[in-house]
Amino acid sequence: MTVPAASRATHAPRPSVAVLKTEARLFRREPAALFWIIAFPTLLLTILGLIPAFREADPALGGRRVIDLYVPIAVLLAIITAGVQAVPIVLTNYRELGILRRLSTTPVRPRSLLSAQLALHGVAVLVSLVLAMAVGRLAFGVALPGQPAGYLLAVVLTLCAALALGATVSAFSRTTKVAQTIATIVYFPSMFTAGVWVPVQAMPEILRRTVELTPFGAASQALDQATAGHWPSWTHLGVTGVWAALLVGAAVRWFRWE
Repeated sequence: MTVPAASRATHAPRPSVAVLKTEARLFRREPAALFWIIAFPTLLLTILGLIPAFREADPALGGRRVIDLYVPIAVLLAIITAGVQAVPIVLTNYRELGILRRLSTTPVRPRSLLSAQLALHGVAVLVSLVLAMAVGRLAFGVALPGQPAGYLLAVVLTLCAALALGATVSAFSRTTKVAQTIATIVYFPSMFTAGVWVPVQAMPEILRRTVELTPFGAASQALDQATAGHWPSWTHLGVTGVWAALLVGAAVRWFRWE
């Protein structure tokens, strides 16, 4: 029996859904991206947790342990890796290969592909977050966030800022090699301000106040406050939110599909 055209159209997947499924399959075939976004932050957390001194209470940190500070940092590392390292290279590669230009002539608009990429990297960050919290809690006794709503808000704002930063890097990159270079230049200072090498809370006051003006430095403080059970400072949330808005504006203003 022949299926009516109207019925086939009804059961046909929407173009945006088809793009999301395709991009998901491609994303799963990128073991390097999955490792650096999902596994590496927790692996780093595990290595640091095996250092005896990092599991001892430090009076300089208000009686907390260094490992307690590194669970939020591991979350930030996943966000920065996804937004600053992965996203701009993918988008620039698609543009360089002409994929975005060809999509503009089909029912599938380039924005569908961009939305799929942002959604997939957001899910990868969420998986990394859950993994870091689980290992921190089960292996090292790190407390779960005492203010989960504030913690989630800080994560969302930071993710928006990081993804917009990645799109901005892509906007100013004509080729994939240029995107890789710029992304690397941006990546390491971003990790520093997030506290990967030295937790923001342990930095000298002048340096800490300077770092708090950056999106990831402010986010580190906000996540730390939410972990301790306090609502994150609106100043820190505001700094991260303003950076997110500015970077989204820059990405929208300068990003080109071809």
